[in-house]
Amino acid sequence: MSHSGSPTTSVRPTKETPPARGKWYWAKTTLTIAFFILVPVLLFMLIKNIEWAEVAAALREYNVKTLLIGAGIALTSYLVFASYDLIGRQYTGHSLPVRQVLPLAFVCYAFTLNLTAWVGGIALRFRLYSRLGLDAPTITKILSLSLITNWLGYIILTGILFSFQMVELPDKVKIGSTALQLIGIVLLLLAATYFWACRFSKRRSFHFRDHEITLPDVKLAFAQAGLAMINWMLMGLLIYTLMPDKVTYQTVLGILLISSIAGVVTHIPAGLGVLEAIFITMLHHQLSKGSILAALIGYRILYFLMPFAIACIIYFIFEARAKKMLDTNQQHEAKQ
Repeated sequence: MSHSGSPTTSVRPTKETPPARGKWYWAKTTLTIAFFILVPVLLFMLIKNIEWAEVAAALREYNVKTLLIGAGIALTSYLVFASYDLIGRQYTGHSLPVRQVLPLAFVCYAFTLNLTAWVGGIALRFRLYSRLGLDAPTITKILSLSLITNWLGYIILTGILFSFQMVELPDKVKIGSTALQLIGIVLLLLAATYFWACRFSKRRSFHFRDHEITLPDVKLAFAQAGLAMINWMLMGLLIYTLMPDKVTYQTVLGILLISSIAGVVTHIPAGLGVLEAIFITMLHHQLSKGSILAALIGYRILYFLMPFAIACIIYFIFEARAKKMLDTNQQHEAKQ
């Protein structure tokens, strides 16, 4: 069932009507070349900033049960993360099967978290979706909706935590607690405005450059908020599981939300150093620096490095099987 405001999109029959080599063709070619140049460089930047001896020492501090629980939380979070693209599937009405969308989205989000959104969120998503037969406008809508979904959940959670002053701040930061509370209220009003627009706005479509963005219906908007909130809460739960018992879950979640926006602003791959600096600043009055770093190293392994290693394998499988999957999708379309 497709969204009423968006036309149904199916896999384009490339064999019968091959596309002209216009702007879209050259954009894909450029992105592909840039992707294969950027990935080795960014991988080197990622690896060289990791203290492997410290990683090994931190891992030895955790028992197997804790690490297994953490791995389960990380896996659940990625499944929820990948489900953002299922909302995009519903929104655009494209016909790619769920068994292709979920692993594709998993790869893109793992690359996004480790190698910035330009690689995973944009270049890789355009490459993989286009190889499965989707056109540029459809991919753009999926990308746009996933970004809105992620930050909608972020806005609501941050608004709740700040509005009700649920984050325990060190004394030197508490001076700005009233300002944070006002920010939280503004964020909740912003989220409420989005829901109102999805339900009542008469103008459903907006143009950004050459792309049209259509508001989803309010049910889809609530699904966006629900999935994104769950995902952010699972990320916070993973760090909380690895932290000592002296800190509350809502404080860990609040600091994660603060550090995430700081990571976006600085454009550092995986937020290396940003996450650690903010957590140490906010928790040094409760926990030792060593215990904080140990928890964050464990978090990086379970939530960044391990999924990224799995995503690399899935990516190469996708590259090898993309032509076969496209042919299968076209045959399915022809039968319908």
